[in-house]
Amino acid sequence: MDKVYNLDWFTSASKNECSAAVGFKWMLNQGLMEHHKEVEEYFNRRRVSTILLFRRNLLRRMVSVLANTYDKDAKPLNGTHKSHVHSPLEAKILAKYKPQINTTSLIPELKQTEETVAKAIEYFKTTRHIVLYYEDLINNHTKLKDVQEFLRVPYRDLHSMQVKIHNAPLSKQIENWDDVNKTLKGTSYQSFLQSD
Repeated sequence: MDKVYNLDWFTSASKNECSAAVGFKWMLNQGLMEHHKEVEEYFNRRRVSTILLFRRNLLRRMVSVLANTYDKDAKPLNGTHKSHVHSPLEAKILAKYKPQINTTSLIPELKQTEETVAKAIEYFKTTRHIVLYYEDLINNHTKLKDVQEFLRVPYRDLHSMQVKIHNAPLSKQIENWDDVNKTLKGTSYQSFLQSD
């Protein structure tokens, strides 16, 4: 982490005042939760600003995770694994995969993900942080401005060159949709069946 946070001082970009913030994406399953005390202490000592980014619709998250896992093995884009794409054609190719969701473990897995999110927010509550949701970034155009204000960087009109892969209704993205629908109907997760 020291290399990342010292990076700005060693690059020519800093001399030209081109970089306002330096950081990286650290997934919760990459040791962050297991070593949260050490990470929290480091973040506080180094005054790191933390952005906790989650999905509201955990079923959509599950589809993305399963599709990403499939892509790592199948590599349908010219034999390369791509988590993010920059063309509608690539997105269409990756979106063809429709995962079969294990309905026996579906509710326990959704519950586990909810608990992990709650733990992450609890673990890093003493750090300078902001909690964000992908859906809010997409649906609320002022959220990116809020993030830039939080990071104390000059405001820029930001645009991603990434193309959304899974943009169809969930009923068109899950192989065993009827089973998933039956499993979640009448539960606290029923709202995940609807569009974002």
